[in-house]
Amino acid sequence: MRLGFDGLWRDANFMKLWAGQAISLFGSQISFLALPLTAVLVLDATPAQMGILIAIEALPSLLIGLLVGVWVDRYRRRPILIAADLGRAVLLGVVPVAAILGLLRLEHLYVVCFLVSVLGLFFGVAHRSFLPSLVGREHLVEANSKLELSNSVAEIVGPGVAGGLVQVVTAPIAIAVDAISFLVSAVLIGLIGVSEPVPRAADQQQNIRKEMGIGLELVLHDKLLRSIAGCLSTLYLFNSVLEAVFILYVTQELGIEAGLLGLIFAAGSVGFLMGALLLGWVVRRFGWGPGIMLGLLLVGLSDLLIPLVRGSLVVAVAVLVTAQFFFGLGLVIFNAGQVSLRQAITPDELQGRMNATMSFLASAVVPLGGLLGGVLGEIFGLRTTLLLAAFGEILSVLWLLLSPLRSQREQPMLAG
Repeated sequence: MRLGFDGLWRDANFMKLWAGQAISLFGSQISFLALPLTAVLVLDATPAQMGILIAIEALPSLLIGLLVGVWVDRYRRRPILIAADLGRAVLLGVVPVAAILGLLRLEHLYVVCFLVSVLGLFFGVAHRSFLPSLVGREHLVEANSKLELSNSVAEIVGPGVAGGLVQVVTAPIAIAVDAISFLVSAVLIGLIGVSEPVPRAADQQQNIRKEMGIGLELVLHDKLLRSIAGCLSTLYLFNSVLEAVFILYVTQELGIEAGLLGLIFAAGSVGFLMGALLLGWVVRRFGWGPGIMLGLLLVGLSDLLIPLVRGSLVVAVAVLVTAQFFFGLGLVIFNAGQVSLRQAITPDELQGRMNATMSFLASAVVPLGGLLGGVLGEIFGLRTTLLLAAFGEILSVLWLLLSPLRSQREQPMLAG
């Protein structure tokens, strides 16, 4: 694997986008910890209220996910990215100010979390849609590898820094750091020197429902996109089943305490980092389709190790660390690979609707998976539920094996 400062390292515009993303991701790791701690430690939230807080963050993708794709395709993407960053900075800045003034209430956190999630949805769809026009389709794997790299580093370093910051300045004040990170990201994206053409969809003034239908039609009629959508939905469904009982299993049946559990999850973060570094090599060595399927199989096989754990606590921790490492490795290779492929085969004017449709189809099954995991855990037990979930994840690769992706070695052409 050759490393060097060539390719996108020399692309000033991409480096600004990458730097902005890295800074905002680091800040978001702080809010990821500080927001729920604010609810618990400052506002004395009950378990039911915490459940509402988590559910609120997942609502926007289901409520307006397809609409976001239409809006992103109607307008230039870079202003959307800047507006989303500025909006999140303002919303998150309200929390420490309200806390200092003694005005902060749980309802404020509900509103902030919902609106931040809405803007995050806009940013995510616009970001993935903007990337192909910024770097060119021939550099998508490299670009997504670098973006995944910064995400992995943020997940490794961020929680520790967030915990220390919350300890020193309290949770509400720590959220101000995330607000500042979004301001910095907005400035860096604003400095990107590209001129985006006005999207053709903005001139057509089509019915919004019809435009959403165009996005769904693209995903469901194109063989590659349809197979990826089916694979994602299946993977997300069974992964949600697994996550519903995973913590119960490792704490109650394996007797693993919180400190050890944190080390196990840290191994997954290292796997994410390695996956980001190896993605380009995997695609070159095995090809686009086989490389993506390899990553997906690593996800399922690593999760299959979890219910097979036997023996002492030392053995259990060693197996779980191995499982989490390869889970992270495989997930990044799969995710960044399939996102790069989606971007490569979708016309620029449909990027927003394609990305939003994919996000909607995948996220729609998550609540069902969580409920199914709880029911299966009650009926069949935790270990059996984990086995079923892992086999379901592995079987999701059939969507790709039964599609043209199985023999796709080179970058595919535009869809349609």
